[in-house]
Amino acid sequence: MRDGEGLTILKYEGQKTDRGFDPDGVEASIDPRRDETLSLYVEYGLTDRLTLQTKAALTRGHDNFVDYEGRGPIELGLRYALLHKDRSAVSLYLGAIKDGVGRNAGYAAPGQGGMDLEARLLAGTSRQWRGVQGFAEFQVARLKRNGLADETRIDATAGLRPTPRWLLMVQAYAGEAESEPIQSRWLKREVSITHDLGAWSLQAGWRQTLSGRETPIDRGPVLAVWRRF
Repeated sequence: MRDGEGLTILKYEGQKTDRGFDPDGVEASIDPRRDETLSLYVEYGLTDRLTLQTKAALTRGHDNFVDYEGRGPIELGLRYALLHKDRSAVSLYLGAIKDGVGRNAGYAAPGQGGMDLEARLLAGTSRQWRGVQGFAEFQVARLKRNGLADETRIDATAGLRPTPRWLLMVQAYAGEAESEPIQSRWLKREVSITHDLGAWSLQAGWRQTLSGRETPIDRGPVLAVWRRF
């Protein structure tokens, strides 16, 4: 993000399931569950290399054992561009997360407000081929969690603009929670389309769990409004 420029994303995520992966990675029936989150993400360029990043959320969910509703995680951190060229960038993000109500990885009970630390390395590049613009991004993160299992996450995104106003994206979210005696793992895919309307953009997509271990097979819509300023 350039100096003095910013981006806000208001996003709704609705996930539900009655299936999950057992400790051996085999699909099995679980109690029906539903989770909904409304989040606001903001990033702002403090300098041409340093970006402020924050996120807040409201969340609710229920299953046969627990119901929760209230403030979700609050995130705050800084992203520094280690490498910044016209078509590529490598950045390092360091941040803190104040947990709210909501589910943890796997089948864990709702969190109760600890403070987590996150370190994330991001690398991305954009290219143009026969007049069509595309990009790819890769992120690896380490979360040190307070009172919960530490996590390692890997996120990957590929995007393509068939026209200047339309963006198609395929994203993958993988992770592992170092819980004992069984480590929870997950791999999710999100496919979305975004339409630009000047400074505003509208996004609609679908996310679902593809594989994992000791984790639910969530699926549901993702809807977002973007605003650049």
